[in-house]
Amino acid sequence: MVMDLNPKTRRMPVIKQPGEFMKNGAIQALLLLNAFIMLYPLFVMVMSSFKTNAEIFTSPFSLPENPNFDNITKVWTGTNFVQYLANSVGVTGASILLILLFGTMAAYAIARYKFKLGAFMLMFFLSGMTVPLKLAIIPLFIQLDALHLVDSYAGLVLVYVAMGLPSAVFIMTGFLRSLPRELEESARIDGANELLIMLKIMLPLARPAMVIVAIQNAVPIWNDFFFPLILITSDNLKTLPQGLTVFMGEFVTDWGVLFTGLTFAALPITLLYVILSRHFIAGITQGAIK
Repeated sequence: MVMDLNPKTRRMPVIKQPGEFMKNGAIQALLLLNAFIMLYPLFVMVMSSFKTNAEIFTSPFSLPENPNFDNITKVWTGTNFVQYLANSVGVTGASILLILLFGTMAAYAIARYKFKLGAFMLMFFLSGMTVPLKLAIIPLFIQLDALHLVDSYAGLVLVYVAMGLPSAVFIMTGFLRSLPRELEESARIDGANELLIMLKIMLPLARPAMVIVAIQNAVPIWNDFFFPLILITSDNLKTLPQGLTVFMGEFVTDWGVLFTGLTFAALPITLLYVILSRHFIAGITQGAIK
């Protein structure tokens, strides 16, 4: 065994100062406190879905003494929850697909090609991030009504696509600009056309950014209550946030059924984030490094 006695090449142990330990400990404590504040209401919601109404009022923050699964049966068989769930999946899925399609195409043109109106087009999309679409709900409703798109999935999806495109173009443009141009130049030398370069070379590399765009837009679309309330009137077209209000009666509310519906409503988007979290974190890390 040969020991390295050269002080220039030998690694010295890093000694942390007491102040650094206190700083790291305080940060960890704040993160744990924030996690508790965010997760505890969800824990109460899930636990309440296994309780009766009487147990919810007598011991709202405790674990269920005898787990009650009748609420699950009522939600799936005695309400229109399945219809609301299918509506939300369809509206959210269609909106995300269109946002990724049009946002990626616009961002690719702005990021990879040089033309006179490139900077103007980027600023045009960015301006959509500064004005909340809810402020224009009256003219928007009038316009959709003139196009016979009120009380339809098409009108709701178009609104969500208009909301999501600015942030999608902003994120995708920044990521695509960071990719080296040698990749597409070598592909052109090999005879690949522009469409093949975009689909086979650039978009696979931009997958983390596309996951960020998908998650960033899927959560507010899935949880949105405002636009379905204004644009959807038929019960069979309602999405989950709007449909769950039906579970609240005028005089009596079955809180166990309501908490069960809320738990099932939060489950799909939570599972989606867990499945795509690896790509989501990779996209954020790559963007920070670049």
